[in-house]
Amino acid sequence: MIKNPIFVKSAASPSDFLKADKKQIAVAGKSNVGKSSFINLLAGCRLARTSQTPGRTRLINYFDMGNFILTDLPGYGYAKASKGEIEKWGELVESYLLREEKLARVLMLLDIRHPPTELDHLLVDYLFRTKIPFSVIATKADKIAKSRIKPRVSEIAAHLKVGEGDIIAVSSHTGYGRKETLSLIRNILNIEL
Repeated sequence: MIKNPIFVKSAASPSDFLKADKKQIAVAGKSNVGKSSFINLLAGCRLARTSQTPGRTRLINYFDMGNFILTDLPGYGYAKASKGEIEKWGELVESYLLREEKLARVLMLLDIRHPPTELDHLLVDYLFRTKIPFSVIATKADKIAKSRIKPRVSEIAAHLKVGEGDIIAVSSHTGYGRKETLSLIRNILNIEL
């Protein structure tokens, strides 16, 4: 389903947004949640640059995954940046979410080990309010015992007031959850195998 994934471009302002016919799936989440690792897990190769320093993604990055465009949104809540810079990223992300007609779904990433933060709740409230469809991806599932995954998913679902079926636990290290995530994307895009 993902064919020859490639980096397309970065956007620093709405005038830079990618104009393409393909549907887009956006990846959003806190700066240290493992967005780049998740993108690489989906791509099956090292596509996005990972960093030891959270908050490195300050632009919107577009990746062509073959059947769709994966859009990596700037992370929130951790980056060492000025207040003005952080507000600018927020405006950039909001412009994208409100303007992008090809946006099919937001994949909101959370660290499975921790309860959702205030910023995570704000994003979920925003997505509900603007009626933007989203699913929750609980990253770093390899960092907890397998027996804890289901209970943690239940706790996150209760926190965010979403169904447990709307949350997929993944691990970029073991590949856990990749198949389920690809199946979700296939359903979103109505792609036949």
